Amino acid sequence: MQNFTFKCPTDIVFGKDAELQVGKKIKEYGGSHVFIVYGGGSVVKTGLLSRVERVLTESGIAFTVRGGVKPNPLVSHARDGVREAISFGADFILAVGGGSVIDTAKAIAHGVANPETDIWDFWCGRAKLTKTTPVAVVLTLAAAGSETSDSAVLTNEEMGVKGGINTPFNRPTLAFMNPELTYTVPKKQLTAGISDILMHTLERYFTKFSGNELTDLVAEALLKDVVKSARVAVKDQRSYDAMSEIMWCGSVSHSNFTELGRCKDFSCHKLGHALSAKFDTTHGESLTAIWGAWAEYVYHDDAHRFAHFAEKVWDVPEDFGDDEAKAQEGIHRQIAFFEEIGMPTSLGQLPSGVLKEATIKDLADQVTAKGTKTVGNFHPIDWQAAVDIYTMANH
Repeated sequence: MQNFTFKCPTDIVFGKDAELQVGKKIKEYGGSHVFIVYGGGSVVKTGLLSRVERVLTESGIAFTVRGGVKPNPLVSHARDGVREAISFGADFILAVGGGSVIDTAKAIAHGVANPETDIWDFWCGRAKLTKTTPVAVVLTLAAAGSETSDSAVLTNEEMGVKGGINTPFNRPTLAFMNPELTYTVPKKQLTAGISDILMHTLERYFTKFSGNELTDLVAEALLKDVVKSARVAVKDQRSYDAMSEIMWCGSVSHSNFTELGRCKDFSCHKLGHALSAKFDTTHGESLTAIWGAWAEYVYHDDAHRFAHFAEKVWDVPEDFGDDEAKAQEGIHRQIAFFEEIGMPTSLGQLPSGVLKEATIKDLADQVTAKGTKTVGNFHPIDWQAAVDIYTMANH
């Protein structure tokens, strides 16, 4: 077992009607002025926002709201939120939505606690985050895992850059998780979210560090559970059992629990972020479009690891062949599952279509800061590797 440290302080309320405890729990944590952040109109149409507002009112908690968060959340929107939240005197930020809303709420929380600092300075490393404002989450989409994670992602539309930061100050204080709130999510968001959950674990599973058997077993069980539950959910999105499994797997996957004793690779995330920044590509779709090419490019570095994945996650028989054959079969079955649930598995299947060579080189520049850095650790991706992987996926 490798050394690790782990702390996930989020107080989680899970199950039916979990959101009805919002007022009580925020009050327990000292909140009195809540700044609510949400995305499009779905939380309004379903009545969720008014339900949350009623609960806060009954608890004697003042609140104001800001909607309009977009997928691939924008730093400009978060900056406006910081100004509004400070003016309101917010002492708690409440995200009602999925990952983009939660990440925006985290950014606003950091800005409220540090009004003298532009929030993008935290994202680009010009300023160090040392304090924040408490964040609560009413989760409506099982996907990003931001409700328990130490990460947050923003897009700077002026610079054309999408980036994330990892810090303990990104951990929400409270998370209210009612699987029933995911029933009305559009099918595209459901499958993109399922893919994001899988990728959060795959990007921790394939690293150069090994030896933590329990961590492997947890990751493998989580991957198998998501696949099994996803096959039910895509046919019956109102299956409480399936959606509750997916929702909880999303939280566990990105809480860092599936990486204890190793570290993140997240090469595919970096490659995908560049696509999202340039084309506003849906996050989950950018990941599945890249993963197969990445896996084919890197698996020779540790074919035994990929063979182990094939056996434990995809039930490839031990006597199927040598490590090379099993590794390739495991990759094939993972790609086939993404296709099964309707996800793109090549760049040409994305709305942006097959890319020109110059565009691929520009994306590689974004990922590697024009060749001055590498990303990932399983097989560190330099500029040429990024070009090669994009090119392999470009069909």
